[in-house]
Amino acid sequence: MDSNKKYWKGLEELNKTPEFVEKNKHEFAEPIPIEDVLTGGGLAGATPRRDFLKALGFGVGAVSLAACQKVPVHKSIPYLIKPEEITPGVANYYSSTYEGSAIVVKTREGRPIKIEGNPNDLLSKGGVSAQAQASVLDLYDGNRLHAPLLAGNDAGWGQVDAFMKSELTAIKAGGKKLRILSATVHSPSTAAVIADFIAQYPNTKHINYDAVSYTGIIQANQNSFGKAVLPHYNFDKADIIVSFGADFLGTWISPPEFIRQYVQNRNNKSLQSKKMSRHIQFETGMSVTGTNADVRIPIKPSEEGLALVTLYNAISGTTLPGTKKLDNVTADKAITLVSKELLAAKGKALVVAGSNDVATQVLVNAINSLLGSYGKTIDLDNPSHQFAGNDAEVVELVKEMNRGEVDAVFFLNANPVYDYFNSTEFADGLKKVRLKVSFADHNDETSALCDVLAPNHYYLESWGDDNALEGYYTILQPTINPVYDTRQAEQSLLTWSDNPVKEYYTYVRNNWDKNLLSKGGLSGQSGWEALLQKGFVKEADKPAGSYSFSKDLNAVAQTILDHSNALVADSSKVELQIFQTVAMRDGKRANNPWLQELPDPVSKVTWDNFAAASPTDMRKWGYEDGDVVTVTANGYSIDIPVLSQPGQCQGTISIAVGYGRTVAGPVGINVGKNAFPFHSLRNGTFQTSAVATQKGTGENSPLAQTQTHHSIEGRNSIIKEATFTEYLKNPSGGTGREEGHKDYNENNLFWQEWDHPAYNWVMAIDLNACTGCGACVVACSAENNVPVVGKDEVKRRREMHWIRIDRYYSFNDNGKGGVTKESDIADLADLDHVKVVYQPMLCQHCEHAPCETVCPVLATVHSSEGLNHMAYNRCIGTRYCANNCPYKVRRFNWFNYWNDSRFENYLQAEHTLLVLNPDVVTRFRGVMEKCSMCIQRIQAGKLKAKIEKRSLKDGDVKVACQQTCPANAIVFGNANDPNSEVSKALKSERTYYVLEELNVQPGVGYQVKVRNISETEA
Repeated sequence: MDSNKKYWKGLEELNKTPEFVEKNKHEFAEPIPIEDVLTGGGLAGATPRRDFLKALGFGVGAVSLAACQKVPVHKSIPYLIKPEEITPGVANYYSSTYEGSAIVVKTREGRPIKIEGNPNDLLSKGGVSAQAQASVLDLYDGNRLHAPLLAGNDAGWGQVDAFMKSELTAIKAGGKKLRILSATVHSPSTAAVIADFIAQYPNTKHINYDAVSYTGIIQANQNSFGKAVLPHYNFDKADIIVSFGADFLGTWISPPEFIRQYVQNRNNKSLQSKKMSRHIQFETGMSVTGTNADVRIPIKPSEEGLALVTLYNAISGTTLPGTKKLDNVTADKAITLVSKELLAAKGKALVVAGSNDVATQVLVNAINSLLGSYGKTIDLDNPSHQFAGNDAEVVELVKEMNRGEVDAVFFLNANPVYDYFNSTEFADGLKKVRLKVSFADHNDETSALCDVLAPNHYYLESWGDDNALEGYYTILQPTINPVYDTRQAEQSLLTWSDNPVKEYYTYVRNNWDKNLLSKGGLSGQSGWEALLQKGFVKEADKPAGSYSFSKDLNAVAQTILDHSNALVADSSKVELQIFQTVAMRDGKRANNPWLQELPDPVSKVTWDNFAAASPTDMRKWGYEDGDVVTVTANGYSIDIPVLSQPGQCQGTISIAVGYGRTVAGPVGINVGKNAFPFHSLRNGTFQTSAVATQKGTGENSPLAQTQTHHSIEGRNSIIKEATFTEYLKNPSGGTGREEGHKDYNENNLFWQEWDHPAYNWVMAIDLNACTGCGACVVACSAENNVPVVGKDEVKRRREMHWIRIDRYYSFNDNGKGGVTKESDIADLADLDHVKVVYQPMLCQHCEHAPCETVCPVLATVHSSEGLNHMAYNRCIGTRYCANNCPYKVRRFNWFNYWNDSRFENYLQAEHTLLVLNPDVVTRFRGVMEKCSMCIQRIQAGKLKAKIEKRSLKDGDVKVACQQTCPANAIVFGNANDPNSEVSKALKSERTYYVLEELNVQPGVGYQVKVRNISETEA
């Protein structure tokens, strides 16, 4: 352990800015507004009766009616309970699929209220992303399209069908082109429907279009090996991982799957076996993957290609033409060391790149071939089908439309008027198309320009299937009848093409009976019912072959170097990198308030995107956080706030896509700025980097960040770290529990000791497994009815999340105490190489809980099972408990968020009340809230065991954050059971307790963060 290491949450905390010091003098941001005291209301008075009644209006009626009907017309089979019958107070669980991963949907009284991972899912083994967790909320979005529209007017399906058949017949006779533009279709049944439609209308072509493209990888594999596929990567089989800008733990291809794989070689079990993978990340902006890397090297976009060429030279022992030395000395030295480590790990090495450039990915293929990665860490024979977009075909479509060659375009889960790099050209082309049809379930930028809106069912209302990975087929079944007068897009295509199969359910069933059930050894009605309960079938993997690379790389290297040279910015410009955030991704779910309010893991910004810049550049340019700058690149400009981001490469800025929606609903509209037009078309694919200018506007737009809202007063026992070498020498060394360690629990003079005769509920959190993805935050909100509060309230430090992911930066400060002085400007470079640790923080359920001793009304009390309870109806809002909590995990409910009309945009009050978990009370204004360790789940587990006349066993109770975690970083259970998973985890030599010296005896133990780095890298 390095005693000079300094931990801090944000630059304001590191530098002790006057604003930070002033804010942290007070426990709360501000007193209760006097007008609220006078009126007894929310933001500006009591909730009017009409707003309360509004929540019981048509919207609720529509959903309730759908929930109460016999669900569905074609029998869905519950995952656990059979036969299907709704019993008030008893949940049903249905297996389904979300983007190819098997999931389980919990319903209550016919209403889907929670998404869980299917523990047998091949991809994530029960883990679920934040996006998947939040997807249940969109079912209840009142801004969904309620019925089909024809030329902007309401129309029945019969009228739409007659119009479509007439138009399609005329278009077919005219001989012009018809195009179906969709996000990647990896549903076998959907693909078959499209094929049948094309057979009826032969001038039709189906084009896969992904707003965030992986065409570069697919085309590179075609060029290198004759296989146009997206590989299946096996991070769990890699002893050393080197990534060039691929955020595989955050947003790249299949994050929940990759998180699960990644931590298998870095978690408690692996460390106890004295094994740990090593991960080196080269990237421009600080990504989730970069924050988790053992070693992170900031590089500019213009340096990435040259770095890969240098790495290839070092591994192959050759020198590609045009090669030159990297100006980035740190990166150049790192490449030399990395090449040696990769060669030493042949067959157990993996190199990945996030670039969408074909030449770059061809070079990566050559490197992996030299390392013997194919057939081991990379599988081309059992590929991923998650992305199959073809950039060249989309570009050609735009040209065809502008030439007047296309008479009809159908849009399925695609919104190119928003996310195509040249949306103006796309929109201009659409004007020349005779028939424009959108299957969007929400109004969006593309549907606004369409003649026919044939709204699709939401996925929770639909039949279907998925094939995200070769040989792995998941089933989609409805969990509620359609809420509105919508229709599946596949059903529409069947109708308009006069398909002999009239109903899509029948079509799906026929496809499975003929082609897919047998892959899982199933057949007939019994096989179909077994499929609906299990959720998927899996056929045997094909043997993964090894592939040799034999192409001439001279032209490839020249293309890469030319590309790199074109990105070099002079002193008056910067290099711009475009990326995705974990919450917003490509922006399709921009109207989801759970995602908008989820703090970005790295920046902790909510409700906005921004231009991330290095602290050195911020000082040079004279900017403060929130200053609005005009960023211009590729002929496009936006005004956007700038943020000082440690770890950002100097001379660059990074901006996230997924924001700036103009047609999205009241939650997502005009939140942030659209960065998709900064993309460009180079070498045949969409590229995410550019040369840009930036200029201050003189305005300031404060960002809603959560990173320093809950200061813990500079205490040094929060985060514990060790290197892998140190761990091997002394597994418990990083905890500080060495010989002579004082046990603060020995001398208890003031606290009552509690007996736990049956259960002692505790938790273990492995900091080496937690990647900071935030899925647990959304899962907790969904399970425990945690409200969103909106950007303004977040800025006032009033977010309500019961679990937060604290992000700590660190570097060797050597006693300097920050970089506040102008003379310290050279030390700002230290901030380019900060290390990051994530720490989930929730109520610690202390045995000696300091909150309990100060509550004057006994609203917070201790249970005989080791939990700290909250009696909401006793709480009068003194906030003494929050003031006395050293972990700052209590939330004061300033307003009646669920019913106050001012929060209608965020909560979608007409419908969102229906997503509430009836097992958890919604809290009224003026009370303290906090993590309850999902007490409702504990009680449900005990009741089930009692009904089955058995004792509660380990695993019967899983809290929401634990169940959703793709990394299995959170373990919950009964400490009284010595064989429970949590007991074993807490016995790890790495276990420590946050602020143990206070002797509050927390019930949550953490395992020390271990990095696989050398002393010089530390």
